[in-house]
Amino acid sequence: SEELEEFVQSSGEHGVIVMTLGTLVANLPEDVTEDIAAAFAKLPQKVIWRHQGKRPSTLGNNTLLLDWLPQNDLLGHPKTRLFVAHGGTNGIQEAVYHGVPLVGLPLMFDQSDNFFKMKVRGVAKVMDIATVNRENFLEALKEVLHEPSYRENMRKLSNLQRDQPIKPLDHAVFWIEFVMRHKGAPHLRTEANKMSMVQYYSIDVIACLLAVSLAAFTLFVSVIKCLWGRVFSRSKVKNE
Repeated sequence: SEELEEFVQSSGEHGVIVMTLGTLVANLPEDVTEDIAAAFAKLPQKVIWRHQGKRPSTLGNNTLLLDWLPQNDLLGHPKTRLFVAHGGTNGIQEAVYHGVPLVGLPLMFDQSDNFFKMKVRGVAKVMDIATVNRENFLEALKEVLHEPSYRENMRKLSNLQRDQPIKPLDHAVFWIEFVMRHKGAPHLRTEANKMSMVQYYSIDVIACLLAVSLAAFTLFVSVIKCLWGRVFSRSKVKNE
C-alpha cells in the first residue's frame, strides 16, 4: 500500500527491519513482546512487525504494527536490512533469495533445524525464545546489522540460489505451455491416478494385517484360557 511504501521510504539510509513469526503464532507472551518492542525502539531503523496481540507499552515511534504484511515484497525491497523470523521454510527461502540476513526466534517443528543450517553458514543469529530479553535481543539485532559478514555471506547464498540456467518464471511458463501443447501431458501423469481408493490407501493390505493380528490375538487368548483351565482343574482335584 502507499502508506506502507511511505513508511519504508521514510527510513532513509538506516533502512527497515521486518519481523513476522508466521501464521501459526499471532503473538508472543506479553513480557517477551514488551522486551522486543523496547529493543526495537532503541534502533534508528524503521520496523515493520506483524503482531496481532496487545499493543506493547514500550513500542517506539519507529515501529509499525500490522495484522498482515507482504513478506516477500518487503524482503525484496532495497531498504530492508534485517529479517526477524521464526524459521519457516518459505521465509528462509525468501530471505536467502533476496539476500537479507536473519535473527531467528524458532518456536516449533523444523524451525530450529532450519535456523541451525543458517547459523552454520554465518547468515543468522539464533536466539532462544525462553531467554529473550530487551538487552540480548538488542545486542543480536545490532550484531547482524553492523557485522558485514552476515550480509556478505547471505549475498553469496543468494547468488548461488539465483544462478540457474533458466529463470524460474521462464521455467514455469515452459511447463504450462508444454502441458497445453500435449493436451494435458497424460504421459507424465502418475499411475496412482488409475488406482482405486482401496489400492491407493492400501486398505486391503491394512485389512489383511488387522485380520492376522486379530486371529493371532484370539489364538493367544484361547491358549491362555485353556492352560489356565487345566491348571485350575488340577488344583481343584488335589484339594479334594
